[in-house]
Amino acid sequence: MGLNDDWLASTPEDILEPTLPICDPHHHLWDSGMAASANFRKEQVEPRYLLDELLADLRSGHNVVSTVFIECASMYRQDGPVEMRPVGETEFVNGVAAMSASGLYGPTRVAAAIIGFADLMLGDGVAAVLEAHIGAGGGRFRGIRHAASWDASPDVRNSHTKPFQHMLADETFRAGFARLAPLNMSFEGWCYHQQIPEMTDLARSFPDTTIILNHFGGPLGIGPYVGKREEYLPQWKRDIAELATCPNVVAKLGGVNMRTNGYDWDKRDKAPGSEELAAATRVFYDYCIEHFGPERCLFESNYPVDKVSCSYHVLWNTFKRIASGCSAAEKAHLFHDTATRVYRINAT
Repeated sequence: MGLNDDWLASTPEDILEPTLPICDPHHHLWDSGMAASANFRKEQVEPRYLLDELLADLRSGHNVVSTVFIECASMYRQDGPVEMRPVGETEFVNGVAAMSASGLYGPTRVAAAIIGFADLMLGDGVAAVLEAHIGAGGGRFRGIRHAASWDASPDVRNSHTKPFQHMLADETFRAGFARLAPLNMSFEGWCYHQQIPEMTDLARSFPDTTIILNHFGGPLGIGPYVGKREEYLPQWKRDIAELATCPNVVAKLGGVNMRTNGYDWDKRDKAPGSEELAAATRVFYDYCIEHFGPERCLFESNYPVDKVSCSYHVLWNTFKRIASGCSAAEKAHLFHDTATRVYRINAT
């Protein structure tokens, strides 16, 4: 049970468009109570989020037909070379995916694609780690996330991958990055909003590598950014528009209800509903859809991290409200087809 389940239950909603097929392209699996990794820092509203907990959310009413697991420093190996320890996460998730593929847990294909972590600061030496992930992934491994989200303020938590300023431009990092395209691997681009131009430069330098921008480029609302969203929004728009000119970049739409985004939903007596969430955050969705187009956008839950602010069924209702003016074909891209194409998930 999540620690805020009662709070989330204070805002029930009927499911909008319950038959619309969905691929959720961004969720995690972890057990922070059993964590052995020093990097393992989790949103404590859901200290245990394994297959049972995920299935409870998937069965809340929306038609989620497949999902994509995104690395979160979960179940790393305790022994062996340090650079190979993240392969343990892929082994673990592939086991969960195999359980789901048996059909015993329902029709949703959980972790039909897997994104892991490999330290690109190994440079050319990362190749062996990437090959090990492929071997452990049971045909499901698709790419890596080496998070770059960094800020100079001590009030902003930097990523668990311990990035440093301008990491995306680092020569050694880029030598490692160059190993992705030959293996047909994608890259999850997780940064904060002021780093979006660095992501654009990376995308232009490696046009053959698919980059999936995570969480709108991380618009911050904590530390020195409290109350500053309207001030930096024009620059965010310019940076997003420039990034969208890179044809190898697609944009995940979601992950904007974390504590770092500063909406403070979790401080309220009652959980927000989908109408309120849509009204408060749709500027990010609308702008990305306008510039990337539905064929290069994909809604994401970022669960259970976003569970700090809203329930799974309310979150997907929010996306459906935001997309209410889209055509059936556009909705198909946003909710399912872009994700299954980018992550090479064959079944619907």
